[in-house]
Amino acid sequence: MSRQAQCWQAKNFTLQCGATLPQVRVVYQAYGELSGDRGNVILYPTSYGAQHGDIDWLIGPGGILDPTRWFILIPNMLGNGLSSAPSNGDLVGLAEQGLYFTHLDNVTAQERLLREVFGIEQLALVYGWSMGAQQAYHWGALYPDRVERIVALCGTARTTDHNRIFLESLRSALTADPAWNGSGFEGIPERGFRTFARIYASWAASQAFYREGVYYQLGYDSLEDYLWRGWELSYRKRHPGNLVAMLDTWLRCDVSQNPVYQGDYRRAMVAIRAKTLVMPGATDLYFTPEDCAAEAALIAEAEYRPIPSIWGHRAGNPYQNAEDAAFIRQAVQSWLPH
Repeated sequence: MSRQAQCWQAKNFTLQCGATLPQVRVVYQAYGELSGDRGNVILYPTSYGAQHGDIDWLIGPGGILDPTRWFILIPNMLGNGLSSAPSNGDLVGLAEQGLYFTHLDNVTAQERLLREVFGIEQLALVYGWSMGAQQAYHWGALYPDRVERIVALCGTARTTDHNRIFLESLRSALTADPAWNGSGFEGIPERGFRTFARIYASWAASQAFYREGVYYQLGYDSLEDYLWRGWELSYRKRHPGNLVAMLDTWLRCDVSQNPVYQGDYRRAMVAIRAKTLVMPGATDLYFTPEDCAAEAALIAEAEYRPIPSIWGHRAGNPYQNAEDAAFIRQAVQSWLPH
């Protein structure tokens, strides 16, 4: 069963960047029932721009994640507007300090939430798509004895140079708008949103997706209609400052950039002991199959199983695509203990 979203809070939370938040908040949603031995926990971190209600479509009896068997927790990522973010007051007066969030911050907060609220020490699975997969890899490296399994869909443990160019173009689209004052937005970045959405749409789906006109099958009247309703309107629901904050986290993604591994990427990847299912989209343009395969090769208990899809990056979050959802459901069910 699903419950109302809850909020974990901590005072004087020091971020990896060195800034201290007087208060940090992580809003989370729980599904299912925690077993007596606390051995049925699945952690499902959010992805870029998403809040828990955007990604819980796959939770349900017989779904990709089944709450009749598993206790599933979705913690909202720092910066997404529900948890601490530029839009909700937790960062007031700190922007000039060069504040940013990292996945070390996310995982540190999540670990405390699990332990302090639920007494959870072990995770049966960390399931993540895109930036959620980045957090899953961080969990595996930072807490190798406490994560039994990982399912990483369309994501890597560190941001590649090629991916960085995509992210910088998105960030530039928003911050080149006249509404940006150097540390925040003084209004709605009208031109910024339009440019941002078109850059995103061009990378998130494959050339074959557009060549075959899949957006017509989804009910859009034209390519322009798809770009407006399918992309721009969706991102206009998010505060632009939050979108920049999450981009800054993504840009800094590196599983080894923390006090534990001190920049030794290979050592961080080799440290992951969890049985790890690496599932890139076969046509993903920014978390490419080649990049994901190279990371899978560093993890002792990894299996590489790409999603055969023309949906590009969105193959890993197929709420509009029953074929890819069925492929993922079968793979995940085979990965979980029976």
